Amino acid sequence: MVLRYIKGKKGEYMRFVIQVVKNSDVKIDGEVRGAIDRGYMVLIGVGKDDTKEIADKMIKKMLGLRIMADENGKTNLALNDVGGALLLVSQFTLYADLSRGNRPGFTTCGSPDLAKELYHYIIDECKKQVPKVEQGEFGADMKVTLTNDGPFTIILDSADLK
Repeated sequence: MVLRYIKGKKGEYMRFVIQVVKNSDVKIDGEVRGAIDRGYMVLIGVGKDDTKEIADKMIKKMLGLRIMADENGKTNLALNDVGGALLLVSQFTLYADLSRGNRPGFTTCGSPDLAKELYHYIIDECKKQVPKVEQGEFGADMKVTLTNDGPFTIILDSADLK
């Protein structure tokens, strides 16, 4: 689980946790629903104030990241430069508020309807730009496995975008 405190209002930023993987899959009820080899496994958190415009900026930034290794092992290439794939998984717990007590609160995450709409929007937009895009199922009890490459993990918040 990744926890992060963001300065400013809590919950107003879309979050992607991007993990460079050698392989990853998501299972629901023991059945593989999505699987990739080299690429990114991305946990997607939607805040209550997020929009398609914010999602577009997040997708552009994510796909432009030069975090894949080149022939010399340097992180110098983008996902499409290496023919990488995406596994996209919805993850409302990225908005866990632990400021009070030990039980997390989730009042800053987007409503289920908004989060589902934006999650599917992100999937559809990524499919226009990346040859292989796999996904989890919104709201399902998913089991995600991965072999992190590096390990290399980046947290991308829309608050960080100009």
